[in-house]
Amino acid sequence: MPRPRKSSTSSRHSSPIDAPERRRLPILLRHAWFSLNQTFRRRLAHTGVTPDQFTALRTLIEHDPHGLTQSGLTRLIASDPNTIAALVERMETLGWIRRDRHEQDRRAYRLRLTASGRKLYDRLRQIAITLQTEVLAGWSEKKRAEFLTDLAYVAERCVVVAKEKTRNDLQK
Repeated sequence: MPRPRKSSTSSRHSSPIDAPERRRLPILLRHAWFSLNQTFRRRLAHTGVTPDQFTALRTLIEHDPHGLTQSGLTRLIASDPNTIAALVERMETLGWIRRDRHEQDRRAYRLRLTASGRKLYDRLRQIAITLQTEVLAGWSEKKRAEFLTDLAYVAERCVVVAKEKTRNDLQK
């Protein structure tokens, strides 16, 4: 089957949002995420660390110095509770994190990096930085910053739209 012909910018904007010649946000985001995740997975393979484990290590380092709750980690890395529960269990078994009783909520634990987890993160950080630099190569620092700001805006808007939809559904 022949590929759709690329149209000019003006005709692209006049066609429906789901016209074959138009780019679609969900598929572009999925392709970008999948490709980035697979590339990162390959670059980390020799370390035995997964992209999700690296993200958890990074998130624990960058946020509350007293440790995050499991639900806080879940929210910050945009995952689901079951995935994070299994991830935390594996990382604790490997000695990268520890769970300490939360000082105010007896049902919760604070997740903290161990010295081994910090050392591992420090070793892996450069792999992540190099990959991001390579992916965004060819763009000026200003364009990189704008792109990441725009991507964060898309993520935030998705949350807002989902909440509005849920609220509207409840009002029906």
